[in-house]
Amino acid sequence: MTTLARYPTTAMPLARLRGEGELVDDDTDLVIESYPRCASSFALAAFNLAQRPAVYRVAHQAHAAGHVIDAARRGVPTLVLIREPEDVVVSNMIRHPKRTVPDLLRGYLRFYQPLLPCRDRFVVGTFCEVTGGRMDVVTRRINQRFGTTFVEFEATEENVATCLREIDEHWRERRGDGDQLERIVPRPSSLREGMKADLHRRYRETAPPHLQGRAEHVFATLAPPEADAAGS
Repeated sequence: MTTLARYPTTAMPLARLRGEGELVDDDTDLVIESYPRCASSFALAAFNLAQRPAVYRVAHQAHAAGHVIDAARRGVPTLVLIREPEDVVVSNMIRHPKRTVPDLLRGYLRFYQPLLPCRDRFVVGTFCEVTGGRMDVVTRRINQRFGTTFVEFEATEENVATCLREIDEHWRERRGDGDQLERIVPRPSSLREGMKADLHRRYRETAPPHLQGRAEHVFATLAPPEADAAGS
């Protein structure tokens, strides 16, 4: 999927075939896109909650570079989310135990590298910003870049709980309960936390240096300076 997903002409039909997310068109108000496990579910829930009672058309989660490129060509406001390579690879290994570190690093690069030439046509937010109570900063960045007037999300305890509950309900409807849900549902999970130490160790032992270096360079290139300041 990631090999072909950089091209809009193939990414869009593939996304429709897989039934993933919602795709951009000329009536879309915003695109939220990322490599899997970069907080796009929470960003989408937080954005929609902040806009209520207004409802916007948000294309999201095709997890394809071509989706972002198509949105950029249309001039649709777009938010691309990114996460540090080691953390996102570990998170994906929990969800997909048969995938290897090299494969996931290649997927990361196939998603983000094609976006570098059009970097000035979308806004980037980091996983740490979205999950760390700074979705308001990310939304402000969108408004400043595109001249939109989206309401900024307030990361109150109640609002965050509402977003997590809605994410949980959505995934329970799709996958049911049990350990399998805990592996995949995009919200904090004690089960996943218990698995991470071993997977981080595996990452450091098996990540090919050339792929790791390229992925870290892409992250450093795309992550906004504001995100570094927020996390320091």
